[in-house]
Amino acid sequence: MFKYLKHYFPSFSAILFLIAISMGEYYPTIYLIGFSLFIILGDYILPKDKHIQQFSYPSILNFSMYINLPILFLMLILNISILSNYLPEWHVDILNLYYSVDFISLKNSFNIIDKITLIIQTALFIGTLGVVPGHELTHRIKNKFDMFIGNWLLAFSWDCTFAIEHVYGHHKNACLPDDPASAKRGENIYLFILNAIYSEHIDGWKIEINRLKNNGFNPLSFHNRMFIGYCRSLLITIFTFIIGGWIGALYFMLCALLAKSFLEAINYVEHYGLVRDKGERIQMRHSWNSNHLMSSVFLCNVTRHSDHHRRASLKFWELHPCPENAPMTPYGYLTMLYIVLLTPFIYQRIMEKKLIDWELNYASAKEKKIMNT
Repeated sequence: MFKYLKHYFPSFSAILFLIAISMGEYYPTIYLIGFSLFIILGDYILPKDKHIQQFSYPSILNFSMYINLPILFLMLILNISILSNYLPEWHVDILNLYYSVDFISLKNSFNIIDKITLIIQTALFIGTLGVVPGHELTHRIKNKFDMFIGNWLLAFSWDCTFAIEHVYGHHKNACLPDDPASAKRGENIYLFILNAIYSEHIDGWKIEINRLKNNGFNPLSFHNRMFIGYCRSLLITIFTFIIGGWIGALYFMLCALLAKSFLEAINYVEHYGLVRDKGERIQMRHSWNSNHLMSSVFLCNVTRHSDHHRRASLKFWELHPCPENAPMTPYGYLTMLYIVLLTPFIYQRIMEKKLIDWELNYASAKEKKIMNT
């Protein structure tokens, strides 16, 4: 039973976050610290996850992702209600009725640090509950229901292009110079994030326009998945405006941008410094893999990135840990995220040793030549 239950940890954690918020001042900050330590120390202390488990009821695993959609909506409503200066009276009445607290008193109890941590933790959950399962579901291109849920989950980070550019662009171009989601050795993380956000949207439009032209559709029609994706995110933004006015909408946009930035920082980590000869098929060695247990549980095994690139159609519970065939990150995903964003010079120093090992033990002759040019 636990092998199923553990995949609900992200949803349970989000519900605990909503409970922590209801407890007032200091608790959002305490929660962020506790959440981070739980995953970071769990990755460090617990044994590596090197097994493929067999599941007789995959629908239970799928539901662990579907349930994130209403949870994200509830989280967004609550946080925008707290952060906004404007709340309509009818909305306050609903919050008082269903949240069983004096909401205005609760809202006024939070200090500036609490509000900053609310934004950061909400962005982390948009990534954990939205982007990660959205990534999993939008790889299932023949399943209309999964694509529907996946695209709505991605809408919380204003990232409709991820379901297009990532699937049809990045998986073809990973570790090549023109791939915006593959970081070069020594590349500045902050410039990488800005360039990746811009370039991926441009590439997504190019991919979608070519698809529409090949199928005889007008690129400016509702057949355009980029346009439909922007409409999804716009609807969520309008919803936050109805709840919290312009301030509420701006806070949502800030959380979405931060979540997208976290995603690009993870992209930076996943292929940092790795190169590939253009004529060669992508192999296990072209992604940094991770078998840290807590990261795997909270991120739908996206940590098994090498096998994901080997065969993107595999469900997350089917991915191989690749303990012998792929280069490994030194720490779990959340640790790597914090290091690369807060101390990028330390991150590059750590990974320099790993890249030397990659060149000696993994790279082909052509790749060694590329690394040294």
